Amino acid sequence: MDNALSSFHKRQDALRRKHSRMSQGYVTRVNRNGLIEQVPDKKVGGFALGLIVRMALVVVGFKVLALSWLGEQAYAGHLEALSQGAAYEQAGAWLMQIDPVTRKLSDILMPLIG
Repeated sequence: MDNALSSFHKRQDALRRKHSRMSQGYVTRVNRNGLIEQVPDKKVGGFALGLIVRMALVVVGFKVLALSWLGEQAYAGHLEALSQGAAYEQAGAWLMQIDPVTRKLSDILMPLIG
């Protein structure tokens, strides 16, 4: 009887997990046997992916503003000073290095800043 009860609880927990996933969205499909079934929609981590994209946009925006405001020579000097520092400063210098997107957006923004 103990084995049957633990098996029942295991199936019940699996069903609860499936229903909670289905509350986020589901798709209806026909399986191999011709039976119509509804299964949870496989979404790729929307929240985490959106957060990473927003963080990347903030970093690129900051880089563009800093490069436009300081100018390329002064910005390169700051990066050189950072690259001579501690490990976290070197990581910051690597992250803040001028890339083609930053340079292009800075060239667009430079005339607006003056």
